[in-house]
Amino acid sequence: MTARNKTYVTYILIALAGLGLGWLLFGRGGSEAKHDHTAEAAGNHQYTCSMHPQIRQEGPGKCPICGMDLIPVVAGGRSAAQANPYVLEMTPEAVALANIQTTVVGTGSTANELALSGTIQQNEQNLSAITARFPGRVERLYVNSLGQPVRKGERLASLYSPELISAQRELQEAARSRELMPELYEASKTKLRLLGLTNNQIQRIESTNELITSFDIYANASGVVTERLVATGDYVNTGSTLFTVSNLGTVWVTLDAYESNLGQVQEGAPLTFTVAGIPGKEFSGKIQFITPTLNSGTRAVQVRAEVLNPNNQFRPGMFVNATIRTAASTESTGLNIPRTAVLWTGKRSVVYVKNGQQEHPSFEMREVTLGPLSGESYAIEAGLSAGEEVVTNGVFAVDGAAQLSGNYSMMTSPTSRTASVPAAFQSQFSKLVERYFLLKNALVASNMPAARTAAGNFLLALEQVDMALLDEETHTRWIKLLPALTQNAEAIQKLQDLEKQRIAFSPLSNYLIEAVELFGVQEHVAYKQSCPMADNDAGAFWLSEQKEIRNPYFGKSMLGCGDTQKTYQPTKLPAAENPQKPTSQQHVH
Repeated sequence: MTARNKTYVTYILIALAGLGLGWLLFGRGGSEAKHDHTAEAAGNHQYTCSMHPQIRQEGPGKCPICGMDLIPVVAGGRSAAQANPYVLEMTPEAVALANIQTTVVGTGSTANELALSGTIQQNEQNLSAITARFPGRVERLYVNSLGQPVRKGERLASLYSPELISAQRELQEAARSRELMPELYEASKTKLRLLGLTNNQIQRIESTNELITSFDIYANASGVVTERLVATGDYVNTGSTLFTVSNLGTVWVTLDAYESNLGQVQEGAPLTFTVAGIPGKEFSGKIQFITPTLNSGTRAVQVRAEVLNPNNQFRPGMFVNATIRTAASTESTGLNIPRTAVLWTGKRSVVYVKNGQQEHPSFEMREVTLGPLSGESYAIEAGLSAGEEVVTNGVFAVDGAAQLSGNYSMMTSPTSRTASVPAAFQSQFSKLVERYFLLKNALVASNMPAARTAAGNFLLALEQVDMALLDEETHTRWIKLLPALTQNAEAIQKLQDLEKQRIAFSPLSNYLIEAVELFGVQEHVAYKQSCPMADNDAGAFWLSEQKEIRNPYFGKSMLGCGDTQKTYQPTKLPAAENPQKPTSQQHVH
């Protein structure tokens, strides 16, 4: 072996020795270290879906519901900082993902404005009743449909009247002997005038031997027919109303103001209002009348403004939202927060207050006492202090995360709020919930006409709920829910757009859920369910009679999207039904 070959062999041996030593020092050790870190990561993280947080699994993957990539979440339950069930701890990444924004509670001014809702109604001063001035049988109707325009003096119907025929014969007999008995002759003519005949008709009866057998009824005012109370062949008595004619040149904007608002409203105050059926326009008027008595059923008074109605653009029954400039002489300078910060469930009003530093943010659920709504801000009477930060964007995301982590949330109060009500009321309320289920199922089936019909049936059931059966406290709580239940159901009944019906269904569901929280369910299990993608990803709730998810906000396009947040067990079960164990939260996988 030459010296050169020996040198090559030496180099090769040194290189192999170096590779072996490197493998011993770094290769095996690095693999072990890498393995240990992977195991540690796997031991400390689970993965979930941001849209369906009920999905949990070890390791990354795809959501079985929507197919999105799963994201890691910290396993192991609440930390020591989250031992308080009112406080939710979130990572900065989760805060950024949910786009959570906060506003500092301060003493900023709010305008002296009061928001009220109501309807367009006929001006009762412009109503005319067309009545029968003599008894008879309706021979013919010249106006057959509601809403038909008529002019003053236009013929509306013809009547056959035996009494008028007898009066005509009396006149003809009296005319033959009028020189001997002029008083009888004049009395016969006066009688016919009082029965509604014209002088020309009376003269024709007197000068001929013919009798008028069919007498016409004429409109005494111009307008549109709003009521038709007779049909061909009906027999009417003197004074019976045949038609009601309304002049819609002016209409009333009628609003409901509750007891707590009476000190803020006065006659002459200006108001602006919008009409659901005329989007994009704002109208103005002045309060002209406030009813002097309080409605014992609704605990509200009616506030009324008279407005012109050019081209009949305002139709009686339309919904309006009005803003009234209140009677206060100065603007409020108390605590106030944006209305978007409040999760309102009827009696309970909840906000989330930010605690902790930016690196370790946490949010405390806090019940607050709300004052009046002024513009876009609520006055705060209790529950917050100046300088605190409340969540104003992403509140639903925070509340949903609190529910998933087992914390108290908007719908999971630490105390029971179910009220004790009479059996008769509970039975009426149960029928209302059943009608709601039919409405929900129509939206699940994406059946717009069926949803309109179901909403009408819901309103009928709502009218049959007798609030007079409730005690004072429960009555007050029900009254706060009633206007929203009515208005949203009426909107669904009138709308002919499926997506707009679903928009109105969300607030209707929220208020009915609050009512179920208050009164419970009587015979069947009900499930409170939610979809975080509904309402443009703001999230929405609904009630269902079945545990399986059937999404009313998307129908078959996303039928299974959602989860069950709460189960309401019945207070009265059929004998054959075997109730399951009550749970405060269930998830559908």
